[in-house]
Amino acid sequence: MKTILVVDDTASVRQLLQDYLTQQGFRIVTAANGQDALYEARRSNPDAILLDIMMPQMDGFEFLRQYRKEKQTPVIVITAKEEETDAVLGLELGADDYVIKPFRMRELTSRVRAVLRRQEAAADPNRILSAGDLVLDPATHTVSVRGAAADLTPLEFDLLALLMSVPNRVYTREQISERLADSGFAGLERTLNVHVRNLRAKIESNPAEPEYIETVFGVGYRFRAE
Repeated sequence: MKTILVVDDTASVRQLLQDYLTQQGFRIVTAANGQDALYEARRSNPDAILLDIMMPQMDGFEFLRQYRKEKQTPVIVITAKEEETDAVLGLELGADDYVIKPFRMRELTSRVRAVLRRQEAAADPNRILSAGDLVLDPATHTVSVRGAAADLTPLEFDLLALLMSVPNRVYTREQISERLADSGFAGLERTLNVHVRNLRAKIESNPAEPEYIETVFGVGYRFRAE
C-alpha cells in the first residue's frame, strides 16, 4: 500500500483528502505545516506528497527547499488559481506537478497515480522509452520514429531522454539547463529554443503542431503522453 503525505493548514481539507484517498486504497498521513511535514516525511517515508503552499510556521516553498536536500519523493503542489505563479516556483524548487483549487478529486487521484508510476519507471535508467511511434533506447543510444532511425545530436538525445523519462512532468528551463550541463549545454534560453526546434523537426510529424514536446508558456517544456 502506497503512503501519501497530505500537507495543508486547513483541517477540513486534510480530512477530505484523507477520507477520499483512503477509499482509493492509499495509506494517508497528514501535517498542518511545513515543519510538521518534514518530521512526518522523515518518520513515515511517504511515496508521494500533496503540498499546500501558504501555511504558517513553514510554508510549502521552504519545505521543498529543505526536503529536496534529503529525498526526491514525488511532490504535487496544490495552489489556488490566483496563486498559479506559486506553482511555477514550486516546480523550480523541485515539485513534480501541480493542481489548481478547486480541483476534482478524481483528477487529483489520477495525478497521484501518475507520479507514482513515473517514480517506479525512473528506477530503471536503461528501460526503453516509447510513446506512439517514437522509441528511445538508452542502452543503444538510438531513437526511432515510425520505424526509421532519427539522427539526433548527443544533446538532442539527452534532452529527449530527459523529457520522456517523466512523461507529462513540466521541466522548467532552469531544470533543463542543470540536467544538460554535462552534455555541453550552455544554458542560454535562446539556445534551448533552438535545440527544441531542431528536435521537433526530427521527431514530430508536424513540428508546427507538436504531438510530443509541448511548450508550457512561461515555464518550460514537457513530453506529452496520454
